[in-house]
Amino acid sequence: MPSRRQGLLIVYTGEGKGKTTAALGLLLRAWGRGMRVCTIQFIKAETGNWGEVRAAKKLGLEWHKMGDGFTHRSRDPETTAAKARQGWQLAQEKIASGAYDLVFLDEFTYPLHFGWLATEAVVDWLKHHKPPHTHVVITGRYAPQALLEAADLATEMCKIKHPYDQGIRAQPGIEF
Repeated sequence: MPSRRQGLLIVYTGEGKGKTTAALGLLLRAWGRGMRVCTIQFIKAETGNWGEVRAAKKLGLEWHKMGDGFTHRSRDPETTAAKARQGWQLAQEKIASGAYDLVFLDEFTYPLHFGWLATEAVVDWLKHHKPPHTHVVITGRYAPQALLEAADLATEMCKIKHPYDQGIRAQPGIEF
């Protein structure tokens, strides 16, 4: 089989921990190979200073935080939905530009799951506008079936055990 560069659509979903962590591993690997990378976070608050945001700043990686926090705590669901739509518009610009080798859409499955964006329209857009060399990595729970079917690689993270279930709070450097 001939070796050729092919941009992939990669989806990490499921109830288990590790979706963003796996995508960050890919992002770091790509960046280490001199590839041009960009991250857009869809749920985490614009004001958040998570560990991955701190690392990105130190490494000089392009990073966009488009959310207003975890959706189940939103005081204004329409504003939360509007932020997700703005994030998708930015993602479309970044992906279509051809300027990136890998674009990471963190927690992008939530806007699809909550109906803020139409899954079929997103999948169709990716099929017709993603440059052939660009990898797009999408994370989040509840990935719609149409997105999973469109993906070149789809992985479901399955929780077997989590410290939170034992009353252990989220740990800096592990969860955030």
